[in-house]
This record gives sequence, structure tokens and C-alpha cells, in this order.
Amino acid sequence: MAHDHDEHGHSHALGHLHAPANFGKAFAIGVALNGAFVALEVIFGLASNSVSLLADAGHNLSDALGLGVAWAAVILAKRRPTKRFTFGLGGTSILAALFNSVFLLVVVGGLSWEAIGRFFEPQIVAGKTVMIVAACGIVLNGFCAWLLSSGSKGDLNVRGAFLHMAADALVSLGVVVGGLIILVTGWHWIDPLMSLIINLVIVAGTWSLLTGSITMTLNAVPAGIDMDKVKEFLLGLPGVESIHDLHVWSLSTTETALTCHLVMPAGAPADDTLAHAAEELREHFGIGHVTLQAERNRPTREHLIEGQG
Repeated sequence: MAHDHDEHGHSHALGHLHAPANFGKAFAIGVALNGAFVALEVIFGLASNSVSLLADAGHNLSDALGLGVAWAAVILAKRRPTKRFTFGLGGTSILAALFNSVFLLVVVGGLSWEAIGRFFEPQIVAGKTVMIVAACGIVLNGFCAWLLSSGSKGDLNVRGAFLHMAADALVSLGVVVGGLIILVTGWHWIDPLMSLIINLVIVAGTWSLLTGSITMTLNAVPAGIDMDKVKEFLLGLPGVESIHDLHVWSLSTTETALTCHLVMPAGAPADDTLAHAAEELREHFGIGHVTLQAERNRPTREHLIEGQG
């Protein structure tokens, strides 16, 4: 739509990118299976005296939490905005991601401390039990990845969950290999070594989640969006002489918003022109919540932002 008042034109278009509704069931199954498997790994990890199995339990806990965040983002994104929460509740997915990342780093720190201690005081590990339980993890993570595979190409949220599950199947394979080495060689120090390797994998994945969620809370430009190309696109719109107050930020872990003032000396464009611009931003940049305001006069210097005038 477009409004004309005081020689200003305004266009607001919505186009949200969500996981298909039928993936709610896939997320629910993934969370339930991973939650149950975490409990199983903790029980057998303590019984077999294996810190690598406990580390893998921490990794699968990250699966359950990660899938839960993705699932929550899908559900909350469907909630209608309210008088108080005018953008809806999609932003809660950012807070959940931040909580998950901090929680997992604390867990990894504790497991790593225990593993390092095992190097100085080696303990007997039931390698066969470790292998059997970790092998179950390969089957579980592979199954969850299969559930999400059909949507991994069309939705970034689903793709992230799919890649996480596929990678974790490989981590469980590493635990199986560690258990086999212990059985064959009797080298029990392999267990804490595998634990530290798994913890490094968790930190590598969790660190990007932590930094990503922090930047989202600070309204930073989402990773993957080239602001120079966005600016070039807006300046290329018919009748646009310059732009200012260009802002791009995350509304949730799956939604991106943009606001911008377009200086158009000839006056506000037709509604379909701004609507087409919003559609192009959605298609080419993944920005689904677009607000463009057209104005005749150049802004004063105090309204300009470096690189946007």
C-alpha cells in the first residue's frame, strides 16, 4: 500500500520466510528422540565411566535445544502481533538461541575439566558399552536428518537443523571409533581425548550461535546480507536520487526487516512500484519485512548516516 501526505509516500510490505507447517511434526519428533537419547547417554556414560559418552550427551542436548529453538521460531512466527508486541513474538527465538549457547558452553567447560583430569588419573572405561550407545546415536541423528532433508533446500531454518543433525551423526561415529580403539588396545586415555575433540566440535558450532544471537540482539545487519548491494538496488529504483536512514536488522532468527527513506524529487511513486521493490528485496536478499518512505526534499546533514546519503 502507499499513502500520500505532506509530499511523502510510504510503502509497507510483509513477506515472511518460515519452515513449512508440516515440519512442526518433524521438529517435535527430533526434540523428543534427542531428549530421550540424552538421558540414555547420561545413564550409560556414568555406568561405563566414559566422559566421551557424556560429552556426546552434551552434544545431543545441543541437538534437542537447537531443534527446540527452530521449532519455537516456526510456532512463534505465526503468532499475530499485539498492541504491545507490534512485531509479534518472533524475537523470542533470538533470546532462546542466546540462552542455549551460554548454557552449552558452561556444560562443555565442566566436561572438558573432567576430561583433562582423566589424563592424569586414567580410569577404566567400558568400551563396548560406549560403542553400542554411540551407534544408537548414529541411527537417531541420521533418522532426524532424513526427516528434515526434504525441506533443507527451501528454508534456511530447516537447513540449519538438518546440517546440525547430519554433523552429529558423524560425531557419534567418532565416539564409536574411540570405543573400538579402547577395546582393541586398552588405551583408556582415548576416552578423554575423544571427549575433548567432541567438545571442540560443540564449541565450534555453539560459538557461531552465540555470536550470531548477540549480534541479533544488537540489531546488527544479519550475516549474508551485503549492505552495499542493498544500497545499490535501492538507488537503482526509478526516480530515486539518494537514500538515507537505511536500516536492516533481524526480527527473529528467521525474519529480517528493512526501513529506508528514498529521496525522489519528482514525488512519491505509484503503489505498485514500491510493492515491486519490496518483493525484489524479499526474493534477492531474503528481507521479508520492508518499509520504504519516499520524500521530495533532500534530508538535512544531521539526518544523514555515513555511506547512506
